[in-house]
Amino acid sequence: MTLKEKLERVVLGAAFSIIYGFIRKNPDKNLIRLANFAERLAGGIFAKKYFDAFKRGATDPENIWRQWALGLLGDVDKRALKRMVLAIGLGAGVHGTKAVRENREKFGCNIPFTILFDPTSACNLHCKGCWSAEYGHKHSLSLDEMRSIISQGKALGTHNYMLTGGEPLLRSADIFALCRENPDCSFLAYTNATLVDDDFCRNMLRVGNLALALSIEGDQNSNDARRGEGSYQKTVRAMELLHSHRCLFGVSVCYTSQNFEEVTGDDFLREMISKGAKFALYFHYMPVGKNALPELLPSPQQRKTMYEWLRKTRNAKTGNPIFVLDFQNDGEYVGGCIAGGRNYFHINSAGDIEPCVFIHYSDSNIRRDSLLDALQKPLFMAYYHNQPFNDNHLRPCPMLENPQRLRELIAQTGAESTDLAAPESAELLCARCDCYAAAWEATANELWEGNPHPSPKTQYWRDK
Repeated sequence: MTLKEKLERVVLGAAFSIIYGFIRKNPDKNLIRLANFAERLAGGIFAKKYFDAFKRGATDPENIWRQWALGLLGDVDKRALKRMVLAIGLGAGVHGTKAVRENREKFGCNIPFTILFDPTSACNLHCKGCWSAEYGHKHSLSLDEMRSIISQGKALGTHNYMLTGGEPLLRSADIFALCRENPDCSFLAYTNATLVDDDFCRNMLRVGNLALALSIEGDQNSNDARRGEGSYQKTVRAMELLHSHRCLFGVSVCYTSQNFEEVTGDDFLREMISKGAKFALYFHYMPVGKNALPELLPSPQQRKTMYEWLRKTRNAKTGNPIFVLDFQNDGEYVGGCIAGGRNYFHINSAGDIEPCVFIHYSDSNIRRDSLLDALQKPLFMAYYHNQPFNDNHLRPCPMLENPQRLRELIAQTGAESTDLAAPESAELLCARCDCYAAAWEATANELWEGNPHPSPKTQYWRDK
């Protein structure tokens, strides 16, 4: 960080502490101050209408976003919350967004807001339909390689990092080192939570700029059916520990044809809220890997129900006080596909730079290419020139909803399979999605044509 940036952190950190104290004393009056403060920090990330809506609900006791904000302030450690707010608001929102936009113009390619990377391929669970469970303990990124990813990313403007795997907490010491060394970055680790204990929670609070997304698949029966007997209780125990230590965490939910009803039930969300979860990230099941199970793909009716449920759940009056996102059904808010570096890309534990965490093809590797080199190579440039892959942003993905587009991308660029267990052709992968894509098209078009849509603040950056 520059001296100017360090001074900004001091000033804004002091302002946060003052506002935090005000809100605890008088929420009705001072939640507005918090909203104004957040808008100044993160106005470049989220549209103004979201801040306006928060301000309108700030003095309404029944508004779920007021309840959520007060829960966040009451349940999360003050110092850790301040460090996360500064990392997201100042590091990513102010400095990062500006640099990302400038570099998109300067280099004529996608520059991501977020980078995902896998510290290790190792995992201590074997969940049904999960490709990571097939990888074994073969691959890991060294600490210096992870440092290089972050330093290169920050030079481009990227200040948000998500850690996937494998089970990333197997590398917890290295993760804490990265957090300490980069206070201007936010980190989120997707974890099965089996390695969360008191020492981990204390270290998490010390760094402050790390949050966890705990994998859970519904109630105990549906969760353990996919993740293994006893997994649910271990995850709940981890939630209780994190909550007692006042750590920031949420849940990561993969919804399938089999667990759909459980994970979209109000009882499930309320249980997660009662355990201290502040966000819920929903992921549509993707039939990736040699042991993929296409029968787990949700039906068109289930996905339509998910679309409607999301909007009800986030409604200020009818919803629940938890921040819920679905990366497939929220495509209309971000202009379709965000992969290929448009908003994010993925680096696997062997160093392969992939356009998406679900699309395992690459023409670059961190051990021979810089991140900028990868963004300017044929595969990522094909994303840059072809996004959006569908004008209906409820059909955003070049694999799941537009499988012919992915076939074309791989054929045109010569990208190779980077599946660490069993390389698979684009034809084999896309063939699992053809029937699903055809079945979803009519329902997606009905929803798209029958509902109003936002105008995403994000843009497509092309050379034309």
